[in-house]
This record gives sequence, structure tokens and C-alpha cells, in this order.
Amino acid sequence: MKYSVTLTVPEGDDTSEAALRKLAVQEIAKKAKRITEKDISAFIFKKKSLDARRNAIKTVFRYDVYTDGDKPDEADRALRPWLQAGKQDARQVVIIGDGPAGIFAALRLLEDGIKPVIIERGPEAAQRKRDIADISRTGSVHADSNYCFGEGGAGTFSDGKLFSRSNKRGNIDKILQIFAFHGAQASITTDAHPHIGTDRLPAIIGAMNETIRSHGGEVHFNTRCEKLIMEENRVTGVSCIDTLTGSRSEYRGKAVILATGHSAPDIYEMLAAANPAALEAKTFAAGVRVEHPREKIDRIQYHGRERGGDLPAAEYRLTTQVDGRGVYSFCMCPGGLVVPSASAPGGVVVNGMSPSSRNARWSNAAIVVELRPEDYGATDALAGLHFRTQLEQAAYNACHDGAEAFESSTVNKASERIEGTGGVNPQAAPAQRLVDFLEGRLSSSLPESSYTPGLVSARLDLVLPEHISRRLKQAFRDFDRNMHGFICEEALLIAPETRTSTPVRILRDKETRESPVLKGLYPAGEGSGYAGGITSSAMDGESTAALVSGLV
Repeated sequence: MKYSVTLTVPEGDDTSEAALRKLAVQEIAKKAKRITEKDISAFIFKKKSLDARRNAIKTVFRYDVYTDGDKPDEADRALRPWLQAGKQDARQVVIIGDGPAGIFAALRLLEDGIKPVIIERGPEAAQRKRDIADISRTGSVHADSNYCFGEGGAGTFSDGKLFSRSNKRGNIDKILQIFAFHGAQASITTDAHPHIGTDRLPAIIGAMNETIRSHGGEVHFNTRCEKLIMEENRVTGVSCIDTLTGSRSEYRGKAVILATGHSAPDIYEMLAAANPAALEAKTFAAGVRVEHPREKIDRIQYHGRERGGDLPAAEYRLTTQVDGRGVYSFCMCPGGLVVPSASAPGGVVVNGMSPSSRNARWSNAAIVVELRPEDYGATDALAGLHFRTQLEQAAYNACHDGAEAFESSTVNKASERIEGTGGVNPQAAPAQRLVDFLEGRLSSSLPESSYTPGLVSARLDLVLPEHISRRLKQAFRDFDRNMHGFICEEALLIAPETRTSTPVRILRDKETRESPVLKGLYPAGEGSGYAGGITSSAMDGESTAALVSGLV
């Protein structure tokens, strides 16, 4: 007999396996039948999480308990290989984008003997690191190599959170096992909120691409898709340009999986040119990053006590409704950093990430407002893209129009003389103390921050549209009632956060995942508008590839 039990252990109590076995026996007796520890034939650890609600800190374990001689399947005990060793047949599928959706689509195609050919506009992770370093040092944003583009997509240099509520999208456990197989810490398969860390992700993604290549697939970096190849009203390939040499090439296949992420406006424009009916405007969100000292958030979430060595950097999740729109926290990064995520010069975008240790001095999260097409005057499918660009350009202009730059021991680039920039790093971001934002006044000083390109004091209620800033102000007051102390002098707002999801949806058939107007094209992942985050994108890419495999 198999029982799935949840065991809640107060802080300081025994969490040894022997103690947990005793708790499991008591838990089973409440709902099923009385058993003894001798009746347990297998005790399989599944998940672990922390519950810090109601002024108490508890650890929550989930176990599968087998009794009366029953044993778990091998899949419950160890990772089984997912790739088949058989030879590939003549079928080939082109995948545009080397992010989570593209990589997991490629791995899934290999299972069925189909050759995946991945096209990625950016370079491998090592070159991306150098280009990303230039953003903080000089403010130079490489259009094809940045926090959004390159090996692994936006996920490679992100926080690496693998938590997803998209349980119906695919097999989460399989996704986590594949990450662990390629070098991620084994705990991601059992943690309630698994997290890899930006310091580990590049090597893991590189290992996945090596798996694809070693099993017969292809991965082409510095190769930007410019046009779909159509034959008899069907997409059969893509025309590309080498971003280093300018040479052109074509890649053809039985189908094309489009897995380009949410930050490539040229891809949406390419689709609109091919057939405007392939796209529609959708809801997305925009707002700010709020950054606190990590110890401040730890004390709030752990009810005023010092965080001990056994407790992780504290997380939070906040949501409210203001004037008919959701306002919520997104991509919370405990012990993390705020980073510049623009994908083109002339705009500012901020995002958050954490190293695997989550030991930075700050914790941050996006606080964003739901935006519906009517909020940004959508007249066509690309209206949200234009609105997003306007927000990012407004933030850039706020930093280069006579605003005051601040310098500190951690943010030492804001006043550094950079030729042609007026002394401000082109990727400096507008910022304001939270208390000043609520009062509508310019901050006369800014606290230290993890954002390395520098900060510029600005009235964010004037930088952001009124319908966004007004809702943010009310939401922060609501959040402070749930997390008293959230509004404080040390809390810093940095703008704008605009890349939580795409403002465009690439339409696809619910059953086949194929575009209804561009036959042979299969949108997947965040850029399609049907996924968000690493794991949901990976599952969406894998399940799309499974459908493609059965059709080509």
C-alpha cells in the first residue's frame, strides 16, 4: 500500500529520518489505518518546504510511504535516462531560440529519432558573460548578446528559479531531473521552490547543448532568423544572417518550432509581415523593482528574529487588486541582485537574479501592474510592444536629462565619466526611495544598491504612466499591512520592470500547437505567450515537440 503524507515539524524539533518515520505512522493512522514502523517497506522523500506564517517557523516534509512489502517503481528511486540510443531517421526540425523551450524541445525530438537544428541569434555563454560585463562597465548593450539573448536565453543569467504552478503543462519532475543530470544540485528535485542560481546555470545549459550535439543535433550560435521560408503556403525553414560575418544561410526541416522568448520584437514584426492574423495583443505587466536590505526582509518574514544558519534568505509573495487590475510581486530574489536587462541601446530595463548561495546583501522583487490591451490603446497586435518600448525609453530619458546621479561604495558607475554620456552610464536606471514615491517627492539621497550601472534620482510617479504609478502606490500600502515594515527608508524602487511576459500572443491550435495561418510553424515558450519562467517554458517546449514528433 502507498500513502503520501505531509509532515509538519516546528522549529527546533527533531527532523531525523527516525523521527519523521514516527510522525508518518501517526499521520497515516489519522486517515487510514493503524500501522507500525515495522510495516513500512519503503520511505521515499519527495519535497521539503518552509512555512513561516502565523508567528511560527515550521519545516514541511512530504514523503511517500509504502507498507506491507510494497516497493516504489524504479522511477521513484532514481533518474532514468530520457534519451533513446536509437539512430535518427531522415526527419529534421528547425528550432528558433536556444532558451529553455528550445533546448527541451530539442531533447524531446531526440527521443523519437528526429534531428533538432537550433538557431540562436546570440553567442555561447562565455562570450555573453563578457558582453554583459560591458553593460555595467560602459553601458554598451550588444543587440544580440545581453541578458536576454544568447545560449540558454534569458534563463541563463537569471535567478534560475524552477518553481511553477503549471502542473498541467507537462512533467515537472522530468524537467528537474534533466537539470540535475546536467549538473544542477540534486536538491532541486525535492525542494518545494527549487532554485539553481545564476552562477551555476551557464555550465548546466552548456552541458545540455553538448548532449544535443553529441546525440546528433545541431546548435548554431550568432545566427539570427530574418525570414520564414514558405513553400506551398507552409513554413519549411528559415533564412538567417550570421551576426559576426554578415553571411547568409538557410535551414530547412519538416517543421519549425518558434521558441524565441519575449524580448525579440523583430520576430513579432517578421510574423506580422508574413500574416498579421498570426498574432494578437495580450495582457502583460509592468512596474518597478523594489530592493530592501536582505536582513530587513528576513526579520519581517521570520517575525523579528535573527535568521539562523538553518534558515534560507526569506522570500515573499504579494498580490492585491487596485481599480480592477492585479498588482503583484514577481520573480522575488532573496539575497539577490538587480541587473540591467535591456536588449537594445536607448532603453532601460531592470530584472532580478540570485546566486545559488542567495547571500547578497539585498533582496528584491518586481512589483508590477496588470496591463490589458485597452490600457495601452491597442489597435493592433504589436501595440503592447510599442508601449513597452515607450516605458523603457522614458526611463532612459529620465537618466539623461539633467537628473542627479548618485555614487556609493556599491554603485560607483553613476558619476563615472563615460565619453559621450554626460558622465552617466547609459544603463543607469531611474530610482526613488519608496517613502518618497508614496509622497510624490524627489529623493535627495539614495540608499546603497546592488544595481551596478548606477542610479539616477527621479520622480518615478512621473516617469511611469499615471495609471501604473497610482496603482503601485496603493498596492505598496496594501503590502505593508501584510508585511509591516515593507515601507521603510531603506526600500528602493528602480524602474522599469517591463519583461515579466510578452505583450503579444502568437496564436496556435489548442490540439496541434500549430499556427492556424502559418502552417508548419509551432510557437512555444515565453515568446509565444503561453508560458512564463524556466520550467513552464521548458515543459511547453517539450510538449510542443512531442506533438510535432507525431505529425512530421
